[in-house]
Amino acid sequence: MREADDGLPPLRDVIARFDLGAKKSLGQNFLFDLNLTRRIARCAEPLEGYTVVEVGPGPGGLTRALLMQGASSVVAIERDERTLPALAEISAAYPGRLSVIAVDALEMDWTTAISGPAKIVANLPYNVATALLTGWLTSDAWPPWFSSLTLMFQKEVAERIVAKPGSREFGRLSVLCQYRCEAKKLFDVNRSAFTPAPKVTSSIVQLLPRPSLAVACDIKDLEKVTAAAFGQRRKMLRSSLRAAFDAPDVALNRLGIDPELRAEQLRVNDFARLAAELARLRIS
Repeated sequence: MREADDGLPPLRDVIARFDLGAKKSLGQNFLFDLNLTRRIARCAEPLEGYTVVEVGPGPGGLTRALLMQGASSVVAIERDERTLPALAEISAAYPGRLSVIAVDALEMDWTTAISGPAKIVANLPYNVATALLTGWLTSDAWPPWFSSLTLMFQKEVAERIVAKPGSREFGRLSVLCQYRCEAKKLFDVNRSAFTPAPKVTSSIVQLLPRPSLAVACDIKDLEKVTAAAFGQRRKMLRSSLRAAFDAPDVALNRLGIDPELRAEQLRVNDFARLAAELARLRIS
C-alpha cells in the first residue's frame, strides 16, 4: 500500500528496508502519519518561494510533507548517516528540490549555508531542541535570516516558550522568545503518533520574528539579566539581580521597577529595559 498523494513507499516500509531504528542517543522519535506531517507543513505556508530548513528529518516523513505542500527547496540537516539512502530516494522523487547536509545542526553556520528567504520547519530532536532555538534567537543580526520557525517541542518546553508573566512557566526562555518573536502554540501531538512513543506529549510552536523591537538592547545583556533574575526566582529582584548589577536597587528605581517584585512578575520589555540599563552603566 502506498501513501495517499505521494509516490513513495510508506515510511514503515522505508524504515524496515533501511533498518532505521530510532536512536535514543540522537533524540529520535519518528512520525509516520503523513496526514499529521502535512498538517505541520501547512502551518508554515506559504512554502513556495522559500528555502525550508528541516533539522533532523530522519527517514523523511516531514520532508515529504513539506515537498508535497509546495516547498520550492528543502534543506535537510541530518547527522545520522543511516538515513541518507532514504532521503536520497525522496530527493530523486523531487528533482532539484531537496538537498541534504550531513552535519550536526549545532555546528552549522546558518547564514552562509542558507540562501534566499527561508523558513525553519522541524520535528527537532528533543536533546538539542532548546539549544538550537536559543542559537537561532540570539543571532547578532535582527531581523534574522529566517522569516518563521514552526517547530515541535516537548509540551513542557512549548508552554515555557509561550508563557505569560505571572505564570509558573514564565522564565528565561519565555523572555528570549517573546522579546524577539511573536510566539504561539498551535496544537499538541499525542505521544502515540511517534515511533518509539516518547514519555511526554509534544506541541507545535510557531515563532514569527518581530521586524522591530519595542526596546532596543544587546541580546547578550538580556541573557545575563534573565539568568540572574530567574536563577534565583524566589528572591526579590533587589537580591536576584546582584549577579548582574553592582547596585540593583539603583537601577530598578531609575527604571521605575519595584525592587520587591520577583522575576516572573515583570513584563518581557521590562527585562529589555534592564538589559539596556546594564549596557548604559557599563559605558558610563
